[in-house]
Amino acid sequence: MFEIRVNTNFSAAHYLNNYKGKCENLHGHNWKVEVVVCSSKLDRLGMVMDFADLKKILNEVVSKLDHKFLNEIKFFKYKNTTSEYIAKVIFEEIEKKLLKFKVKRHLIRLKEVSVWEQDNSCATYRKIKKE
Repeated sequence: MFEIRVNTNFSAAHYLNNYKGKCENLHGHNWKVEVVVCSSKLDRLGMVMDFADLKKILNEVVSKLDHKFLNEIKFFKYKNTTSEYIAKVIFEEIEKKLLKFKVKRHLIRLKEVSVWEQDNSCATYRKIKKE
């Protein structure tokens, strides 16, 4: 299996509901997002996909979160704005965009999305294959 990964950053504010501690207050982060896609085959150029195409997709998705108050985004209406849920939202949006991405003769699969709210704290979302 071949993998490629790209990352980007965005800035956003949020607070955690029903949390006892500093994060219950409005605060912000400079989030880092990493996306990993994989394929068992390479295209005619020897790539899973072009890094530039994956970066474009990631940046389109993250632009909807950048400089926003995350608690006001529709997805988070009944969910906390945790790194775990942010990773899930980004995963689902990228997965939709990859379905529209045309690649001849090989399947590209979104493996995982990781979100850091600090240099030493990361949450990752990936789908588990159902057997």
